[in-house]
Amino acid sequence: MKSTNQKIPLHFPNGIELFIKREDQLHPIISGNKFRKLKYNIRAAKEQNKKTLLTFGGAFSNHIVAVAGAGKEFDFETIGIIRGEELQEKIQENPSLVVAQQFGMKLVFVSRDTYRLKDTPEFLEDLQSKFGDFYLLPEGGTNVLAIKGCEEILSDDDINFTHICASIGTGGTISGLINRAASHQNIIGFSSLKGDFLQNDIAKFANQKNWTINCEYHFGGYGKVTNELIEFINSFNLKHAIPLDPIYTGKMMFGIFDLIQNNYFPPNSKILAIHTGGLQGIAGMNIKLEKSGKTMITI
Repeated sequence: MKSTNQKIPLHFPNGIELFIKREDQLHPIISGNKFRKLKYNIRAAKEQNKKTLLTFGGAFSNHIVAVAGAGKEFDFETIGIIRGEELQEKIQENPSLVVAQQFGMKLVFVSRDTYRLKDTPEFLEDLQSKFGDFYLLPEGGTNVLAIKGCEEILSDDDINFTHICASIGTGGTISGLINRAASHQNIIGFSSLKGDFLQNDIAKFANQKNWTINCEYHFGGYGKVTNELIEFINSFNLKHAIPLDPIYTGKMMFGIFDLIQNNYFPPNSKILAIHTGGLQGIAGMNIKLEKSGKTMITI
């Protein structure tokens, strides 16, 4: 499946052009990079005759909603191991978990201490004893098959772009972009998390070295926002009719605009920003913003 590249019709300095790849329009529920990450995993689950998908996520996880939606569409039972026992009493205050439940996902809430054990053999064995045979999807969905899917984000038509930009969560999307990109293209990942600890994770999957991670636009860390970021997201949507999510693409696009204004990109650069979806998370963020009396994100 191919997404469209939409030009941002602004006069940037030094002949720079900016386009956004509308991966958010691939599917109404399994959108953006989640569609790409799940494509080959769903196929593998079918080939292995698995009936259940099991995965992990936090309160407003795009991945949890996407897996739940994929289960409904492709006829799988789905189980979501959710970080935070306290969320069980507040499901109705969480639009993401409500949607996941509506798609038929069984939500299992565990403490944060227990959640940290999710990759240990003992924890996985315990899950199998409780839920039987299942197809395991890691938190965020990143594995070899997910990266194979993300390699399909770029097409031959994208060869003329000098820079490819994407937000980073677990590193799977940018790994796929790096593997698919031409050697003359520069891949820039904008980290949504505080710190640069994803370097090694990406290096394990990436087969080229034409990439960098920018850690300057996390706005306080994962899930954190500021009034400046919200105002940018709302202004961008008003001008271009393109909604951005506050966790990933909003931060990336803010960073791109700031770097352009500070002459980071060479003259006549042609930049492609990947819209990785995640728009379902806006509803949950707006609940938090409203409770704190802050400006909300317009949809």
